[in-house]
Amino acid sequence: MSLSALTEQVPELTRARTFAMALCAGIAVANIYYNQPLLGMIEAHYPNSSVIGLIPTATQFGYAVGLLFLVPLGDLFERRRLITVQFVVLAVALAFAALAPSTLALIAASLTLGVAATVAQQIVPFAATLADNRTRGAAVGTVVSGILGGILLSRTIAGFVGAHFGWREMFWLGAPLALGAAALVRLILPRHHPTHSIGYTAALRSLIHLLVEEPELRLAAATQAMLFASFIAFWTVLSLHLQEPAFGLGAEIAGLFGVIGASGILAAPLAGRVADKRGPHLVIAIAAAMTLSSWAVFAGWNSLAGLTVGVVLLDVGVNAALVSNQHLIFALRPEARSRLNTVFMTAMFVGGSLGSLGASWAYAHMSWLGVCGYGAALAAAGLLLQLPTAFGRNGDAAHH
Repeated sequence: MSLSALTEQVPELTRARTFAMALCAGIAVANIYYNQPLLGMIEAHYPNSSVIGLIPTATQFGYAVGLLFLVPLGDLFERRRLITVQFVVLAVALAFAALAPSTLALIAASLTLGVAATVAQQIVPFAATLADNRTRGAAVGTVVSGILGGILLSRTIAGFVGAHFGWREMFWLGAPLALGAAALVRLILPRHHPTHSIGYTAALRSLIHLLVEEPELRLAAATQAMLFASFIAFWTVLSLHLQEPAFGLGAEIAGLFGVIGASGILAAPLAGRVADKRGPHLVIAIAAAMTLSSWAVFAGWNSLAGLTVGVVLLDVGVNAALVSNQHLIFALRPEARSRLNTVFMTAMFVGGSLGSLGASWAYAHMSWLGVCGYGAALAAAGLLLQLPTAFGRNGDAAHH
């Protein structure tokens, strides 16, 4: 029996460890969204700067760089130590952001912060590795729900701290949170060495090989890219849509829709459990259909009630698909889970950027209905990709 097969049979993921991983992943990913509600305050602090808008861009770009060049390290090094070190680097980047004497320094800190925050994507494949085959979907779902919680709460917390204490204080608050996560990882998670020896350059080259050799990975990445593009299209233009005369509402109400989207947090572990029992393909197809139906609601029921119902469908659909697609790819090659996650998440974020770009153009030229058409087309593409596999392979996938 191979070492990797032996590792697969040893369940090491207790409920406490699963909760700790979800909490740490949420703390990590929250950092890439802190600056968004603080931009107005930062701009007031640096009134003559013309590059304030590059701060969130630098953070997102850093996250993309970290996905591509840091996440594969999970297959090369002892995972607990790697995650701990990355959290410490994240804390240093947060302190640098809090002390930044200029906007250029803040942009540099934001870039570093984005790179280090990809530690969240080290934790997801680690959870998949520690879980056994029967509970992997539920474990991944719980950790992903932690990530969604971090994304959801980050803007609310940052807005509150910024308004009452100042924008620098938010970054100062983030630093001990990151150090606390590092300590929690060190105390609760087990050591885990890679089962295969591979060099860093070979690991990066293997990303292309994985994409070429694994049709399941290509399907999962393409589907999630389409669904995430649809998701980002909505959130890109929501505040603009709410400012229209029909609504006349401000950014605060747009923020409340993020709270309504909390339904996605509840959907993630549930989708994982269903994927464990029925296989992920059917769950992904249903999730894609829900995402598509959300756009029918947005287009046909243009009111606050319609937006609320649509947001629930959209968030549940996209997040259920995310968990199920990750469940699927982590079953492909146990020794390459971090690299599989790199390919998958990079495709997803490329999709997100296309969703944002296309939605901005559609809104400028064809208003809200144009955005609804664009979002629906993206969701329909995701659904069409899944239909050939949705009903024929569930049993096989469940026991992969």
